Amino acid sequence: MSPRALAGVFSPLEPSGRAEAVTRRLSDAIALGLLPDTQQLPSETDLADRLGVSTVTVREALTALREQGLVRTRRGRGGGSFVCAPDDAATSVLRARLRGFGLGELRDLADHYAAISGACARLAADRADEQDLARLEAATERLAGAADAGARRRAEGQYHLELAAGAQSPRLTREEIALQSAVGPVLWLPYSQDATMHAACEVHRRLHQAVAAGDGAAARAAAEDHVAQMFTAVRDLHREVSRG
Repeated sequence: MSPRALAGVFSPLEPSGRAEAVTRRLSDAIALGLLPDTQQLPSETDLADRLGVSTVTVREALTALREQGLVRTRRGRGGGSFVCAPDDAATSVLRARLRGFGLGELRDLADHYAAISGACARLAADRADEQDLARLEAATERLAGAADAGARRRAEGQYHLELAAGAQSPRLTREEIALQSAVGPVLWLPYSQDATMHAACEVHRRLHQAVAAGDGAAARAAAEDHVAQMFTAVRDLHREVSRG
């Protein structure tokens, strides 16, 4: 994962942020795979400095994460707090979550996602460097090579985070993380179908070409097309699961 995407995870919280906000920020990053299993977290003091909160707040957040089974803390030499990433959420659970959405709510979330993703793509076309482009290309190939539904959802999430990182906007990166936490795995449920996944890879490649060419309008159009494509697929699945 690119340093800029990780910088979004550890950037200062809003003034109202407290232990709950720290807990949410880190649990989102774990769920999205930004913080992989067994990765050691920064020290409490370092986390407090980077997130702009007190060490007491960080300790409260780490306690909550331990209670959720997302972090374990080892004392003594070589100790620290380490990520305990859970297994991928079962598809059946995500389908039940999809059933709980109204179609209008899904459409509204997709509209929001298209606005964020489109803005990221346009800015990335202006700002992405060679390393950003290489990460975008690698993320597409990771999706193409993902063997199961969970791996495909994680690969798609990482692709969009790399796109946001290429835009070099910490606020857009945080917005991307928040949107993925709210609805990402549900939007990507149809990726279990090979045809849907291959279609997504084709749009990824078109988007990559536009970003590499510095064509912001084409990049934005590709990103918005991509989200519209995702919404169509998840809308059809929503109808299927709603029929039981």
